[in-house]
Amino acid sequence: MEPKKNQHVELKRNSLLYFFMGMFLVLLLIYTALEWKTYDPQVDWDYAKLHVQDELIEEVPITKIELPKPPKIIQAPPVIEIAPDDEDIVETVIESTEPDQDTEIAPIETIEVADEDEPEIVPWVLIEDAPIFPGCENVTDKEEKKICFQNMMQKHIQKNIRYPEIAQEMGLEGRVNVVFTIQKDGTIGDVRMRGPHESLEGEAARIISKLPRMTPGKQRGTAVKVPFSIPITFKLN
Repeated sequence: MEPKKNQHVELKRNSLLYFFMGMFLVLLLIYTALEWKTYDPQVDWDYAKLHVQDELIEEVPITKIELPKPPKIIQAPPVIEIAPDDEDIVETVIESTEPDQDTEIAPIETIEVADEDEPEIVPWVLIEDAPIFPGCENVTDKEEKKICFQNMMQKHIQKNIRYPEIAQEMGLEGRVNVVFTIQKDGTIGDVRMRGPHESLEGEAARIISKLPRMTPGKQRGTAVKVPFSIPITFKLN
């Protein structure tokens, strides 16, 4: 025969309820501990008894320095000189240079006419009488003389040209522009040139140096200097 248990005395009857109640109390204590706030004790200061010195601002007195006034310069009164009396001045009478009916007129034959200044250098295209190349003396027309001069220059260049060896080795070709002046005595001067290489320029200068003496150009019957330009072309065969 099994012994019967009293349900009112049984411990396990409300164990689940006690468990939840314990859990609630524990959580409540944890929450209260986390949310608990403490404050430092406040001290009431009596500001009336505190002697706090304000910030000291020292005012610097402004010192005025008065400079002594410069002494007044006493100027001496100007010396008045008494000029002597002017001597008698002889007035000069300026006679008029305008002609009148009594003016004597000089004859025209006695009036000297100033010579017109002739230009020192006259360009080739403006020269009245062009320089004459030897061999063109018998040409009478002025324009034909210029053409003869240019033809003789071409013949002179073709006769005397020598292709520089260094230019041949380097394969140099080109044109050398030569400008020279036929002086008042027929000689050649003021030679200038420009070319692709100094060897070609040197050959062009040698050709011009062999030009013969010419008859100088004239402007109004007076010998003048006449510039002349000509190109010398170097071309390899």
